[in-house]
Amino acid sequence: MRKVRGAKAKKYAKQFLNLVSLDQVPEIVDKLNLVATLMKKDKNFRNMLASPSFHDEERSNVIGYLCEKLSLSEEVKKFLTFLSKTGVLIGLNEIIRYINTLYMELKKKVKGIVISAVELPESYKQKIIESLKAVTDREVELQYEIDPSLIGGVRIKVGSTMYDLSIKGQLGLLRDKLIKG
Repeated sequence: MRKVRGAKAKKYAKQFLNLVSLDQVPEIVDKLNLVATLMKKDKNFRNMLASPSFHDEERSNVIGYLCEKLSLSEEVKKFLTFLSKTGVLIGLNEIIRYINTLYMELKKKVKGIVISAVELPESYKQKIIESLKAVTDREVELQYEIDPSLIGGVRIKVGSTMYDLSIKGQLGLLRDKLIKG
């Protein structure tokens, strides 16, 4: 079992995206997440798929059965079998993360999180989407969360960029300025 991180996980994600149609990616990733969750929850299942003590044929049969039950295509079955044979199936979560990232880049989309003190009206949500679309030059998919500790305003995280327009954030900036003198 080898760890899969960074460039290696990205390489496998690119291979996956070359195998399937872009339109199928969200559906297939949901099913791959089921496999990853099952591997995380069931130690015996994870060992069966990742341990070198089981023969390739045994793992291939298990993957075939799993793909049949989840209605996954032959390409995805081959991909999972390949990951198993190379000993990197244990890193499926990391590979899925890169698949999602690359998929969003190819679709010219970006995901973000909007955290507010209260539920935002639809008109305000639409203004946030339009503003972020102008800033990022991409379609924006937002997830909304409520955090009463913000007091007021919003915090928006898009990719690795954080826009803190909350009262709590502004008070923190003011405190830092006063401390520096």
